[in-house]
Amino acid sequence: MKGIKTVLAPTDLSEHSRRGIRFALALAAEEKAAVVILHVAKPLDDWEFYLDEFAYVAHPCWGWPADRVFQKAHLDLTRFLESHIDQIKRIPAVRKRIALGAPSREIAAVAREENAELIVMAPRRRGSLRHLIGGTVTERVVRMSPCPVLSVTSPLPSPPWRGRSTPVFFSWPRPKPATT
Repeated sequence: MKGIKTVLAPTDLSEHSRRGIRFALALAAEEKAAVVILHVAKPLDDWEFYLDEFAYVAHPCWGWPADRVFQKAHLDLTRFLESHIDQIKRIPAVRKRIALGAPSREIAAVAREENAELIVMAPRRRGSLRHLIGGTVTERVVRMSPCPVLSVTSPLPSPPWRGRSTPVFFSWPRPKPATT
């Protein structure tokens, strides 16, 4: 395997995405690679309703100015990364980037701009209708990405099956309890 020089680690600042950040930082420390930590901010998430001297009531579709969204996103990303400071110190170069827009498109665009050789993501497991129709952000990034995408998930617990009834289509004989 050739040496990796740049790893892109996108995050949505959720506890779930910490797994991907930890893995990307560990991989970059091992490979002596640079890490670009990307947060794609959404302006409407930062909106608050307010009333300024009874002049008008703000509507959420107007959104915040872009500089305010960037400032808040940068502050949020910095707070999010505080718990990873020990891992970050072992890496030669760590850059933080903030982008506005659709997450999958922005992740692919930043990977192209930064010449990333690997994207490390922690996808969410969802079984919603929206997932079936449009796919997850990770699936869209895989389709649009200029480089490989590594999906880091926690293992699913195996469901207990002993002692439960099996579906009819399996029709193997079940042991009968011994009677004395």
